[in-house]
Formats: sequence, structure tokens, C-alpha cells
Amino acid sequence: MVGTSLESFDFYVFAYFSAYFVGPLFFEPLGEVGGTLLAFSTIALAFVVRPIGAVLFGHMGDRLGRRTTLLWTIAIMGIATGLIGLLPTYAQAGWLGAVLLVALRIVQGLSLGGEWGGSILIATEHSGPVKRAFYAAIPQLGSPVGSILSATLFIVMTLWLPAAELAAWGWRIPFLLALPLLAVSLYLRWSITETPVFESVVAERRRDRIPFLALFHERPVTVAVAIGAALLGIGSYSLMNTYTVNYGVSQLGFSFQDLLVATTIGGLLQLITVPLFGAWATRIGSARVVLWGALGTLLIAFPMYFLLQFATFPILVGTMIVGGILPTMSWAALGGLMNDLFPDHVRYSALSISYAVAATVSGFVPLVTALLGTATGFAWWHPGIVLAILSGITLVASWAAARLAAATVSPEPENEREPAAA
Repeated sequence: MVGTSLESFDFYVFAYFSAYFVGPLFFEPLGEVGGTLLAFSTIALAFVVRPIGAVLFGHMGDRLGRRTTLLWTIAIMGIATGLIGLLPTYAQAGWLGAVLLVALRIVQGLSLGGEWGGSILIATEHSGPVKRAFYAAIPQLGSPVGSILSATLFIVMTLWLPAAELAAWGWRIPFLLALPLLAVSLYLRWSITETPVFESVVAERRRDRIPFLALFHERPVTVAVAIGAALLGIGSYSLMNTYTVNYGVSQLGFSFQDLLVATTIGGLLQLITVPLFGAWATRIGSARVVLWGALGTLLIAFPMYFLLQFATFPILVGTMIVGGILPTMSWAALGGLMNDLFPDHVRYSALSISYAVAATVSGFVPLVTALLGTATGFAWWHPGIVLAILSGITLVASWAAARLAAATVSPEPENEREPAAA
């Protein structure tokens, strides 16, 4: 959970940064609208390469182990994030800074491709079957924790630094903080033992030579279901924490600080709701919790954005809370749902690839929503359309997952760890 929180912090730092600073600092000649669209495109770029990272690190996770792979992913993310804080802006070096920024975003995206699946498996494969859904929910706290840390940091900085200094040099601080945080995360992950499930796979000589090919040969339909089930949990974060921040400032008249405070309040609430939804999943099943979250989000998508147009701070906070709780149901139970769908010998690849493809689609949510807003004159309902589509897809996929899970679970050691083969 701590490692995932730090990796999420690295990623959310750029999400908040892109909504406010990327355009003016790195794409200045393109103007306000062009710079904003290209800034959102840099977010999407990191998601586009995630499937490549998922295949690479999924292969490592199923062949070399969960722990070794997670050490690689966090190291790559931390170094890339720290280097972003050292980039020259357009005013300092022309387009060089923008090119390097794009390159580092690609590196970040590759790292993220292998992070989530490994974190879920480290938790679930050390747990027994009864509490597995709850254990799968705990790494999901990493996303709200990362969002809270990054938003709080930007709030403090905007209060502490004048806008001119923040734009001149202050924006670098959050990225440079990734380097000491990387040291903490590496220490924590180094202390983790390999999971008994993977050691059993090694001892029984059940590792596939190419896990990616074995996965799609055995369970192509299951992969599609897992991708659909993940869309709402991931896409709602992109919509609420990236697009809504920019939309609220540029179109609704909120201050940047108001948006960050509201987002932080919503994230703090998730620290309570994620474990509660994980506990609920142990009682009714992870797929059903995802389903109820998708149905609830579908029902509130348009009313929520209708109220947001009145542009009062209490409504903004209420939007972030309600818009956070219901999609969080789908987010909290996602790891348990996917863990139940796939056998242990291809599970790292399966979780990583399914999540990465869903994240790639979700990475375009801010850009697509912005284009839809431009086409409709920023009508109040345009973000609701995107949220409703995500909810509908996840609703159908979670219904299918509930029916697939029982047939796909493979036997695993729960208490006794078997010696790994040499």
C-alpha cells in the first residue's frame, strides 16, 4: 500500500501539474487552448504505453517473481519523476524541454504498466481465501493517498509561494520530492518476501515460457471482461482529478485552490470507504461490489454535473464526495474481481495487461471530455456523458465477471509455503 501510494503520488503530481502548468511552461507558442489540449495529451501518452509496460513487467512477474518486478517498477517511476523536476521550460530551451517531458512520460507509463498488478498480487497471494477481497482493496488506497499527498502539497505551495515564483521554479519541488520518497519505497519493497503462490508455481514447474501468449490462448474473453470492469474505477479518477480541475477553473470560475481542497476532501473520505467496500466484498463478492458501484454512478452522473454548474464551494465539495464514493466501490473491489478471474501461473500478466488497457482508454478521458466540451459550448451535461458511458460498460462487465469467477479460480497454497525450486 505504501509503495503504491508513493507511485500514485508521482503520477498525480503530473496530473495536477498538467492541468495548470504544462501548457504555459512547455507549449507556450500554442496558446491557452492548444497548450491545455497538448497538456492533456501528455497524460494520455503515459497511458498509451502502459500496455507495453504491462506485457514486459507481466512477463517478469510471472517468470521472475512479484517482489523483483515491483522493485523495478518503483525505481523507474521515481527516477523519471525526479528528472521531470529538472527539465528546462520553453522559455529556457525552446522545444527541448517538451521533447524530454514526453520521453519521461513514456518512461512513467511503462513503469505504471507493471505496478498495479504486482501490488495486488503481493497482497492477495499472502492472504487466505476468506480475507482475499479485503486484502485486494488495501493497495487501492494508494490512489487516494497519492492524490491527497500531491493535492496537499500543491495547496501548501500555492499559499506559500506567489504565482510568479510558483510558475518560475516552485513547480519543480513536487517532482524532486520523488527522489527521497523513492528511497523509502525501495527499502520497504526490499523487505517484502516473495509470495507463497509464486513459489508454488516455480516448485511445480508451472511457469509459462511466454505468459502473455498463454493468457490470450487460454482466456481471451476473460481479459475483455476484466478490462471493462476496470474502466469506471480508473476513468473516474481521470475525469474528476484532472479534467474537472481544469474545467472548474476555466469554465465555472472556481479557484485552483478550491478544486484541490475539494479533491483532497473526497480523497480523505476514500481512506474510510475503500477498506469498508473491501470488507463488504468479502461478504457478497468483489464482482457484485463493482456492479453496485457502477449502477450508482450511472444514476448520479448527470445530476452531479447539473448541480456543479451553480459554482458554489459546498456543491463542489459535495460533487467530489458523491462522485468519489460510488466509483470508489468499483475501484475498491477491482483487485479482488481480477484476482478471482485468472489462474496463478499467468496472473501477473493478466492483471497488468487488463488494467493497463483500461488505463489507456481512461487516459484519453480528459482529452475526449475537453473536445466534447468545446464542441458543445461546455454544456453542463458534457462530462456526465463520459461518466455514464464508463459506468455502463463496467456495469455489464462486472455482471459477466460474477459468472466467470467461479470457473476460473485455480487451487493455491494458503498457509504453508512450499520450497522454491533451485
